[in-house]
Amino acid sequence: MHNVFVMTPEVRAAFENVRRVESYRLEGWMNPRDVDVFWLRFERYFDDLHYALDTLYGDRADTLEQFGRLFGRMVQAYAERPDPLKVLDLERQFTPRWFQRTHMVGYTCYTDQFAGDLEGVRDRIDYLQELGVTYLHLMPLMQPRPGPDDGGYAMVDFRRVRPDLGTIEDLKRLAVDLSERGITLCLDLVLNHVAREHHWAQRALAGEERYLGYFHTFSDRSLPDAYEQTLPEVFPDDAPGNFTWVPGMAGQGRWVWTTFHDYQWDLNYSNPEVVHEIVDLMFFYANLGAGVLRLDAAPFLWKRLDTNCQNQPEVFLLIQAFRAILRVVAPGVILKAEAIVPPDALIRYLGVKSTVEKQCELAYDNQRMALLWSSLATRKATLITQALHRAPQLLIGCAPVNYLRNHDDIGWAMTNEDLVAVGETPDLHRHFLNDFYTGRFPGSFARGALFQENPATGDARVTGTTASLAGLETALEHGEESAVDRAIRRILLLHALILGAGGIPVIHMGDELGLTNDATYSRDPQRAGDNRWLNRPRMDWQRARLRHDERSVPGRIFQGLTRLIEARRRTSLFHGFGLFQPLWSGNDHVLGYARKRPEGTVLVLANLEEHPQTVEAALTRHAGLSGETRDLLSGGAPPPQRHGRLQLDALSCRWLVDGSAEPLYPVRTDRRTRP
Repeated sequence: MHNVFVMTPEVRAAFENVRRVESYRLEGWMNPRDVDVFWLRFERYFDDLHYALDTLYGDRADTLEQFGRLFGRMVQAYAERPDPLKVLDLERQFTPRWFQRTHMVGYTCYTDQFAGDLEGVRDRIDYLQELGVTYLHLMPLMQPRPGPDDGGYAMVDFRRVRPDLGTIEDLKRLAVDLSERGITLCLDLVLNHVAREHHWAQRALAGEERYLGYFHTFSDRSLPDAYEQTLPEVFPDDAPGNFTWVPGMAGQGRWVWTTFHDYQWDLNYSNPEVVHEIVDLMFFYANLGAGVLRLDAAPFLWKRLDTNCQNQPEVFLLIQAFRAILRVVAPGVILKAEAIVPPDALIRYLGVKSTVEKQCELAYDNQRMALLWSSLATRKATLITQALHRAPQLLIGCAPVNYLRNHDDIGWAMTNEDLVAVGETPDLHRHFLNDFYTGRFPGSFARGALFQENPATGDARVTGTTASLAGLETALEHGEESAVDRAIRRILLLHALILGAGGIPVIHMGDELGLTNDATYSRDPQRAGDNRWLNRPRMDWQRARLRHDERSVPGRIFQGLTRLIEARRRTSLFHGFGLFQPLWSGNDHVLGYARKRPEGTVLVLANLEEHPQTVEAALTRHAGLSGETRDLLSGGAPPPQRHGRLQLDALSCRWLVDGSAEPLYPVRTDRRTRP
């Protein structure tokens, strides 16, 4: 196979030597066809892997040794990969855009909050299938530290399931059952840090040189103070600063880099030993049956003076290496970047120019989420339309994850440039959104709480469930039926917009039933100081029993959402590989955009106002539709028109396609391969 990167004689000699040794091992463990497949993949992705590692660590004296060790780990992980997962690997290589298909709909939850334990999740697969879920993200379920644990992201054991949730064997069985039912499992790979109780940290605390090298530690404040000049604070209320003094560490005590909390110690990726450890974890989760690995806190992996230590070039080289490794060992597994960063930085996690198809396949579209909530509060589409015009119009080999909220908070990730362009004052607009979504703004329908408010700057984020932020909690408390109806319309409108945006739409647990804020977290000593638990309610299975009764609130939301998901599944026009065209609708209250594929175009129109609105019927021609149109969300009926204008009901969405063409393109899902 042709290689763009020409190996030096030393690298080639080392490579051939390793190949001889590892071929012997491979041939002793598996059939010749599997050995051939491994070598073909390795030759294909060697350039990506070697370039990344050589750039990161090529100046070390032990570079070839480190590469050989890594290669040995790849061989062993491939040999240990279960045969059914190898079949799935091949299938997904034949259909490399499987995750961009319109049947992909995600669901995210904490295992205990959703179903008690892993066995309980297995018992609820029917429920997930009924909703239309094909991608399940189980929030951190490995063993966390005792006490505060950052929602499970401060782990003491990456390879042991929390005892109250089950065992590794339970997780394997769940992965098998999910795969048989056509659902891909997503697990968290916590990259940036470990809990201070983790055995690596404890051995560093005891002064072991090897493990001291796993972390960023300092004997005095000179370097930490220099770094702090340009470092932001993630949790200014609870964890100000980015360094923690650890008494007695290595005898005298040391400062340890702790970006998030004092109990989460940042890993040092300038040390290749850390890369070996993380790659081992990737293989462990992949061979358990995970199909997606969520790269937690990916932007923070590399530190550099005089920067904010986020999104450094080395971060993308690490991701390139991780992806190349998986493409050899487990190409059925893809990477999702948890990168809550500005749009111009976010696109780098999906790949641009020379890194197209070399970074993560998925990344959270945090800006779209924030802009949707801004649009709902202002009832205007101007800001989101402005921002969408500056967003990528076509993504190759990757997809955004579109969501309304997650387990954390909502930060107002819109750029100052876009705010100014539509006549907004950036700070005032963000303060307005904080006031609106905490119910402090006159006339607000929302019920949320401020998170990590910084008194010095006035910055803050907001917590709350989708239902509470959309007005359902307030409406139910007041017993006002018209307000309840408007809240349900808002919930379904927002979901119609993430389902109609391409990529993978993800529903957060309980949003399909309209679960409201859970204030009981304040009675739990371990959670009382973290109001993100406000939007992490326990699943209400009594409420779920009403999901088929459209006279009830849960039934109206659940059935409305399943109809949206089914409409999306039945057309290929929302496939992730399509040209995205934002449109100025001519009505500030109406958001419009089109998605174009070779087989046709779909025009999405959303009325953000509580009153009916209209747009020029000619807008359909500007979007690329011809002749009479019909609405995929109303059973194919044409949209009502009057005096040359399309009519849009209050808080409603339309997915318009050409009426003369058949808009239904059945999409084949993955084989239900048993891992």
